[in-house]
Amino acid sequence: MFFKEFEIRWSDLDANRHLANSAYINFMSHTRMAYLNLLGFNQKSMAKHEIGPVVFYEHMYYFKEVFPGKPIKVSLGFKGMSEDGMFFQFQHDFYDANGKNFARCEMMGAWMDLRGRKLTALPHEFLDAFDSMERSEDFKTLTKEDTRKFARVPKDLG
Repeated sequence: MFFKEFEIRWSDLDANRHLANSAYINFMSHTRMAYLNLLGFNQKSMAKHEIGPVVFYEHMYYFKEVFPGKPIKVSLGFKGMSEDGMFFQFQHDFYDANGKNFARCEMMGAWMDLRGRKLTALPHEFLDAFDSMERSEDFKTLTKEDTRKFARVPKDLG
């Protein structure tokens, strides 16, 4: 499993003086991009193929408050991917300095063709890089239907 360590800065706190929701989102994004960079997904390679990641959802679960003073670690678990690599799913766990899990996030995203502004399959060089990534025990091959599981529109909005 991949881990990234962070120091909680003053600017990461909210009005209640604990880690702000926006900081969780930023730490997860930084962790994902750090890992993807190790796989060869960097600014240059993504620009070459004119692709970029998009987030469909990030579902946060908070177990305990966390405060500044000691570093935290954020993990990246590979939970799912479509056969063509278009869709991906990760799980992030947040750990305090004592190794206690204080939050979790399940997220799903996809790759966008930046020219056509539509979702796209991954080029083979990137798809091959994901083959080397450690998968979670509950890894799933994703389909388009998996991306729609939260798409219920309330009747008064439809």
